[in-house]
Amino acid sequence: MRESAVRHGTTILGVLRDGRVAIAGDGQVTAGDVVLKHRARKIRALAGGKVLAGFAGAVADALTLFEKFEQHLRTADGDLRRAAVELAKEWRSDRYLRRLEAQLLVADPRQLLMISGDGDVIEPDDGVAAIGTGGPYAAAAARALLRHTRMSAAEIARAAMEVAADLCVYTNHAVTILTAPPEHGENEHTHDDERPS
Repeated sequence: MRESAVRHGTTILGVLRDGRVAIAGDGQVTAGDVVLKHRARKIRALAGGKVLAGFAGAVADALTLFEKFEQHLRTADGDLRRAAVELAKEWRSDRYLRRLEAQLLVADPRQLLMISGDGDVIEPDDGVAAIGTGGPYAAAAARALLRHTRMSAAEIARAAMEVAADLCVYTNHAVTILTAPPEHGENEHTHDDERPS
């Protein structure tokens, strides 16, 4: 798997805190140094909103992986870790899937996992994980906020994504956030700081 193809052009961030998980994704889609779209959706709620997932990488490849992950999630009766391991095994061993250039970030209120085509299923030590070009910026900001504030998972995700958007040219301020369990009866929060000129 070519790392540049997987990382280039997005930011997906997951934050776990106090029995709740938030996954945030920016909306920018780029081809090289050209912005093609500002408000794409790169995150989804699965299993009736109990599991959240986001992707970085090629969109068609990621959608194929979402479908495969959902199949494994159903087979595993909603067991996130088992579904993630089974997807990673299939992804690594299947000739067609091995060519897919994407990464997934999946979570439920108890765990947060990064899945790659190299067969990796990585659970962070501190409840923060990020993928994509702006991932390191978002993760660093989220870790600082997690350690030094009492902000909720969704609040941390939003603030950290704003930091990433300020620093990474492949990340914009059109952020979508999903939480599990949902906050205030809703499961989607969209924020856009861009103003028409």
